[in-house]
Amino acid sequence: MAFPKKSRLIVILAATLLFLVLFLVKVKNEMHDFQVNYTAGHRLGLGETLYRPWKPDPGWENDGHWQFKYSPFSAIVYLPLSFLPLTAAKGVWYLLVLLSMAALIGISIKAAAFDPGKAIWAGLLAFFVLAKFFLRELQLGQINAVVTAILMGMTWLIVKEEDAPDAGRERTAGLLWGLAAALKPYAVIFLPYFVLKRKWRALAAGLIAISISLFVPFIFYGLQGNWTVIREWVTSLSESTPALFTSQDNVSLLACLNKWTGNPTLAVALFGAAFALLGVLTLFFILRGRSAPKAAFPECALLIVFIPLLSPLGWDYTFLSAFPAVVLIIRHFAAFPRPWRVLLAVDLAVISLSFYDLLGRRPYGQFMRWSVPTINFLIIVGALFYLRMKRNA
Repeated sequence: MAFPKKSRLIVILAATLLFLVLFLVKVKNEMHDFQVNYTAGHRLGLGETLYRPWKPDPGWENDGHWQFKYSPFSAIVYLPLSFLPLTAAKGVWYLLVLLSMAALIGISIKAAAFDPGKAIWAGLLAFFVLAKFFLRELQLGQINAVVTAILMGMTWLIVKEEDAPDAGRERTAGLLWGLAAALKPYAVIFLPYFVLKRKWRALAAGLIAISISLFVPFIFYGLQGNWTVIREWVTSLSESTPALFTSQDNVSLLACLNKWTGNPTLAVALFGAAFALLGVLTLFFILRGRSAPKAAFPECALLIVFIPLLSPLGWDYTFLSAFPAVVLIIRHFAAFPRPWRVLLAVDLAVISLSFYDLLGRRPYGQFMRWSVPTINFLIIVGALFYLRMKRNA
C-alpha cells in the first residue's frame, strides 16, 4: 500500500516538531561530545594544541575523560561553530546531524530499490530497529551520522557510476571518501575496495583529499607546528585507546574478545585471525558480485557496517551505520529460509528493544559486558553474506 502524499507531509511535520521539542527540552542541555569538539574548534582558531591528556604539571589544562580524539582537520569543521554561543552552536550541529540522518535513510531506501509503496514502510521499520542509536547520536552531538551520510553519498555515486560509467562521478565519489576518511580515519576501509574494483580515479581523488587534509591545519600552526599536532594526535590515541578495550560501551570485535577472554594478548591474536577471515570472506563477497546488477550497494553496506566492528573503539551508537544493511535485509527478507527469518526477527527485536530505560541499570550493564550488540551485528553481516551467496544482493 502506497503512503499518501498528504500523510507523508503530516509525518514530516510531526517529526520536525518532535525533534524540535526534543532539542529544546532535553538535548540542548546535553551534547557533551559536541562540546568537546566545539572547544577543539576554538583552540584551533587560537593556534593552541588540541590534545591535552593528563600531565604532572599544575599549569597544564587537562581534559581528563573529555579528550578530543579526532584528526586536526576535523577541528576545522567546528571552527565556524566556535564563534557562536554554545547553545546556538549546538542547535546548528543538531540540525546538521538530523539532515545527515535523513540523507543516510533516504539514500539507503532509494538504493535498495523497493517495490512501489513498500519503501516508506521498510524505512520506518529499519529506523525503529536502530532508533536508539540515532537518538543517542543526537544526545551526544556526535559526528558519526555526518560521516556515514558522506559515505552513503559516495555509495550512491558508485552505484550510479556502475550503471552508467562516468569519470567525473567516480572522482566525486573518491573525494567524498577522502573527506569521510579525513574526518574519521575508519573510512579508509574502502581503500582496498577501490583497488579490487579498479576504481583508480576514485582512489586517486580520495588519496589527494586525505593528503590535503593533513596539510590544511598548517594555516593555524605553521608547517612545523602542524606536524607537532599530528604527532600529538597519534600519541594521544596510542595512550588512551588500550584502556578502553574493556569499556562497557565499546562494541568492537576487539573489545568483545577482550571482555570474553580477559587476556589482552590472546584477544589481539584472536582479533587478528578474525580480521583475516573477514577479509577473505569479503574478497569472496566482492568477487561473487561481479556479474550482479547494482552490486556496489550491498558491498558498501557491508563495509560500512564493518566500521564499528573492526575499529578498536566502536561505541554502540556507531551502529547507526548499519542502516543500509538492515534495509537490505528487510528488502530481501522473504528470500531467507525459515530458520534465517526466525533468527533475524529475534536479532532485530533484540537490537531495537535492548536499551537502558527498558532493561534497567544492572541487566543492561550485563548485556553490554557480554558484548551482545557485537553478536547482533555479526548476525547482520552473516545475513548479507547469505544474500550474496544466493545472489539475491
